[in-house]
Amino acid sequence: MKDLHSFSWYAARVKKHLPKDAFKPVPSRLFGGLIYLLITIASFLIVGLFNLHPLINLVFSVVIGSSFAGLGFLGHEILHGTVVRKPWLRDTLGAIAFFPLSTGPKLWRKWHNMTHHVHTQHDENDPDAWPTLEKISKMKVFQWIYKLPFFIRAFFSFASLTLQFTAHSMKMFFVYIKDFKSGKQTEVWLQVVLPWVTWIGLLFIMGFEKWIFAFFIPLLIANFIVMAYISTNHRLNPLTPVNDPLANSLTVTVPKWVDTIHFNFSYHTEHHLFPGMSPKYYPIVKKHIKDMWPDRYHEMPMTRAMIALWKTPRVYFQHNELVDPNNGNAFGSLGNKLNPHSIFPRKLTKK
Repeated sequence: MKDLHSFSWYAARVKKHLPKDAFKPVPSRLFGGLIYLLITIASFLIVGLFNLHPLINLVFSVVIGSSFAGLGFLGHEILHGTVVRKPWLRDTLGAIAFFPLSTGPKLWRKWHNMTHHVHTQHDENDPDAWPTLEKISKMKVFQWIYKLPFFIRAFFSFASLTLQFTAHSMKMFFVYIKDFKSGKQTEVWLQVVLPWVTWIGLLFIMGFEKWIFAFFIPLLIANFIVMAYISTNHRLNPLTPVNDPLANSLTVTVPKWVDTIHFNFSYHTEHHLFPGMSPKYYPIVKKHIKDMWPDRYHEMPMTRAMIALWKTPRVYFQHNELVDPNNGNAFGSLGNKLNPHSIFPRKLTKK
């Protein structure tokens, strides 16, 4: 692995080439969120008030799910303080944007802003980092899972993207709730419980069949869209002892119109250099990074990144290789050469 530098080391060298406006909040980003919100409400009403053919309702499910995901991307942006700066307004708008995904703003800022961004791809401290071989060797459930044929694991791994954000968000709630002061814990609880009470209440208002199309299927779709990005953000990169965004993050490329409706969420290396900057300016940041460190920057088309995720296991060995515990085959992470051979004696996989 090449010499690592902290994100601040890179940021200091890029910042002097950026316009001053790049570090100001951009409230106009809220118009995109308003459009998503109006589309969601209108779709809820259409599905709820009319007895449409299931295939038509399924189309609305896709529309609602895409809107849920779009709101989530905007919520991520809002809670980084790049849209508005006043804390109460930031958290209120962030809560609205993350409401479909049932993630509270205080939990998100603790889990994502204050922990993931500070300890990105650290094998112990990043709550989003995937486990090492040493860790899973102590987990009997994972040992059983990794005995399954690889293509079965790959299939269920991709299928689980429809649930992963929701499931991981709930896990993070129970991991971090104790870190909040007793006076704040009630608020954190409410921010998580209120969305679920709303969505379960919607079940009794709409009835089961319409609720499936209005909320459940859209939630699966939103999870998949969001996790398609999150999975490619870091899971092909090595674990790093130093928070080096050019080593531990990946920018994916998507069509321009997709970047527009997803608020430039694809620019993930840029985001880790400047999390407090509006993604509106990330194309400029990308240009300077590629000019200054072309051999260190990682980017690839989203489709290629997803195919790479399908073909590689999700367990780290020696921080920079992805290993299949079942057969010992290893794959180099980004920035490290592919090793097609077994990296350790087969008997070690049976511990």
